[in-house]
Amino acid sequence: MWKFANIEVKNKVVLAPMAGVTFYSYRKFMSQFNVGLFYSEMVSDCGLIYENKMTLSYLKTDVNEHPFGVQLFGNNADTIIKAIEIVKQSGCQCDFIDINLGCPVDKVTKAGSGSALLKDVKYLKDMMEKICHASPWPITAKIRLGIDEKHINFFEVINALQDAGVSMIALHVRTKKQLYSGKADYSIIKDLGQKMKVPLIVSGDIYTLDDAIHAIETSKASAVMIARGGIGNPTLCRQIDRFYQDGTRLKDATLDEQKQYCLQLAKMMCDDKGEEVAMRIFRSIGPRFFAGFNNSKQLRVAIASKITTYQELVELLKNYQELTI
Repeated sequence: MWKFANIEVKNKVVLAPMAGVTFYSYRKFMSQFNVGLFYSEMVSDCGLIYENKMTLSYLKTDVNEHPFGVQLFGNNADTIIKAIEIVKQSGCQCDFIDINLGCPVDKVTKAGSGSALLKDVKYLKDMMEKICHASPWPITAKIRLGIDEKHINFFEVINALQDAGVSMIALHVRTKKQLYSGKADYSIIKDLGQKMKVPLIVSGDIYTLDDAIHAIETSKASAVMIARGGIGNPTLCRQIDRFYQDGTRLKDATLDEQKQYCLQLAKMMCDDKGEEVAMRIFRSIGPRFFAGFNNSKQLRVAIASKITTYQELVELLKNYQELTI
């Protein structure tokens, strides 16, 4: 167990905020796999201010996903503070507010939000001080190493955020320029967690238990953030939790277990979003459950391109058996 602000986290497993993935039903599904900390999808401050219906839907929470944080993005303290007040008025049962300072995609950074804010540390510190002072919840932040390899300033940013009053920091071990390419290099943040005043979560290329162990042991972080590596592989969260409980290495999920998890998530998404919308979104998630199984390419392509109903998915999985070569 570890703690930030007044919030206790039961283990070292954090479910990353992922646009288009960590919606309500996905988080609810993942809550059974020993996740210790949850984030919403990235929420636009202006989307809340202008009462965008889709943006407001991101605030929906479940009793089993606590501690839970709403992740906001914007580039101005006043609009972010307004958005926090809207979160409060909505009755959202969140435990903290996270400010996204790490998103590298152009549509976010061109507006001066996300990782674009890493360029001007003084402005960033002033902005975060105002937000921390105004928020009724603890404020956390998610950052990257810097803008590019010539401007790696994560330690300066961390010091500024700590001085501003941020309660915890998550660090994706890539630069903005790298996006999600290349390899996350944990050696650059060796022992960082021991040098900080607030807890550190690390993120980047966590696909296996050994990846998580390497990231935590190298950085001395309090926890590891599971993002793309956990999509279609929810057992990874259990594996990390169990290892740090008693040293046990749980086996990977079997094909039958993956089928069960795949169908369970699809059904929960249908209940949450309606079948048509859910199955359209599921086309990008479902194939990940069968990556690595022999002769699964045809199945994965079919899920990605053909299914339109839950029953079609049921029939597709019923007919698939792993064939060893």
